[in-house]
Amino acid sequence: MPRNVYGPDHEAFRSSVREFVERTLKPRAEQMLEVKSVDRDIWKEAGKQGLFGLDIPEEFGGAGADDYRFNAIAAEEIAGFNFAVSSCFGIHSDVCPPYIVDLGTQEQKERWLPGMANGDLICAIAMTEPSGGSDLAALKTTAVRDGDTWVLNGSKTFITNGYQADLVIVAARTDPSKGAKGITLFMVEAGMEGFSRGRKLDKVGQEEADTSELFFENVRVPDANRLGTEGLGFISMMQRLPQERVGAAVANTAHAFQIFRETVEYTKERKAFGQPVGSFQHNKFKMAELQTKLEVTQAYVDDCIAAHAEQKLSAVDAAKAKWWSAQVQNDVLDECVQLYGGYGFMNEYRVARAWRDARVSKIWAGSNEIMKELIGRDLGL
Repeated sequence: MPRNVYGPDHEAFRSSVREFVERTLKPRAEQMLEVKSVDRDIWKEAGKQGLFGLDIPEEFGGAGADDYRFNAIAAEEIAGFNFAVSSCFGIHSDVCPPYIVDLGTQEQKERWLPGMANGDLICAIAMTEPSGGSDLAALKTTAVRDGDTWVLNGSKTFITNGYQADLVIVAARTDPSKGAKGITLFMVEAGMEGFSRGRKLDKVGQEEADTSELFFENVRVPDANRLGTEGLGFISMMQRLPQERVGAAVANTAHAFQIFRETVEYTKERKAFGQPVGSFQHNKFKMAELQTKLEVTQAYVDDCIAAHAEQKLSAVDAAKAKWWSAQVQNDVLDECVQLYGGYGFMNEYRVARAWRDARVSKIWAGSNEIMKELIGRDLGL
């Protein structure tokens, strides 16, 4: 089915992103896997190509696109190349900027947004804690006011870009008596005394992403680094989670589609019992099912992209897109591994790495179970 969500300007941007993938990312794929990170020069080249400033106004060095469809194009093309790199870039360019653009002071915007747009400053967001998981309202990291500074203590885990980040948006409890209404956001900068990082976490997949733990021991954060109004941090996160979740859905679908296309070609070439394995009726029917499932998923995700571009996407619809696309991605990639046979279990084959990379999509950005809980509540249950 033709996709109707994009116009000529979006497709022109897609061509430039594809050129960046071919010229800069693909030649470095094995190196990124080996060092378990995306090197700084790649970040800077992505910034130079305009991939990081889509949500950032022109006065602060961004593109000022004000059209989420450009974000979606970038997510699709990068996810088609590599799901882990898409995760790193997506957190930096799609998830973090709206916090500063929407909540930041003029001084904060001037201070941080240009570097984020050009790739000089890598950004992460630290919500998840070792004991909290998806329950953001139960976070234990604290910030206690002391004059014109805040003393930050606690830890975060599973933080994408955490190992390299120059800036981290940190959610901390500033008033324990107020529950979710006692959470505030702060910008923690690399080099602040008491701020440290753990090792790069040894994950099942997404090895190229430098995911790490973050530790805060009496970190003095100036009030000038407080992001938004004191006590409104939880609300601010909830308001911006739909963009993170639709972004996840876009990447999930694009990643699964790309690996599926490669699998179709593989089944035309691989032979068993004297004929291509794709010609066996069971495999043919299976791939017909996968193609249909992916296209139906794409249609819903495209509707979410269009709705978000018009600022009409609800949190519940974003939750539907997130959990469903994550499930479909994992189902499709599991079948793709099966179609590759024993080779599908070999790490040297892209399908095996993609299968491992995709598993976390049912957990992060709010687990699939949490997404279903949100949908169920909306049904009045």
